[in-house]
Amino acid sequence: LQKSLNETFGADKYSEARKEVLTNMFSRPMQMALYFCTGVLEDETLFRHYALNVPFYTHFTSPIRRYADIIVHRLLSASLGASSPIKMEKEAIQKQADHCNDRKMASKRVQELSTDLFFAIFVRVR
Repeated sequence: LQKSLNETFGADKYSEARKEVLTNMFSRPMQMALYFCTGVLEDETLFRHYALNVPFYTHFTSPIRRYADIIVHRLLSASLGASSPIKMEKEAIQKQADHCNDRKMASKRVQELSTDLFFAIFVRVR
């Protein structure tokens, strides 16, 4: 997508702005990744990462950033035998994943509304 946009737009003073607007518009409809507990899903094809084309995938960042990352770190550590097993039922883990998904979607929605608001103000001023 980025290569196509780079080839489509010229080098005038507005080309970079047009690319940014279209990149933002194209990426919005993409499905957001969801947290889930593998123990509650029967279909292992749901574990794959579409864009990376890998059959099993987990994502996390530093565990100091988000609660979801803390859970993933703890579960991964326990599954590798580096720490004691997590004393949570899979349904409880899924409930936590659902809560993290809800908060992530609410945050994304607020971010989008904020972007729309500031874009509207920018257009009005210009």
